[in-house]
Amino acid sequence: MSQLVCNGMSAADLAGVTWRKSRHSGQLGNCVEAAALNSGDVAVRNSRHPSGPALIFTRDEMAAFLAGAKDGELDDLTC
Repeated sequence: MSQLVCNGMSAADLAGVTWRKSRHSGQLGNCVEAAALNSGDVAVRNSRHPSGPALIFTRDEMAAFLAGAKDGELDDLTC
């Protein structure tokens, strides 16, 4: 049986962090935003729901994700 793994927190609980989004983001609010946390982790949220959930990743996890995206490993996920 699979184990339920919970990751994240309410983005509203991350008051005071600086959220950033790509300059390539669309004008319709369809953006992913990221924020560096004091712990060294990285929070990620949907800009359409700024007080909604934020996923928390370690710097190593984020580096692996970005490296894979840059290498084209996620290209088949496009619409």
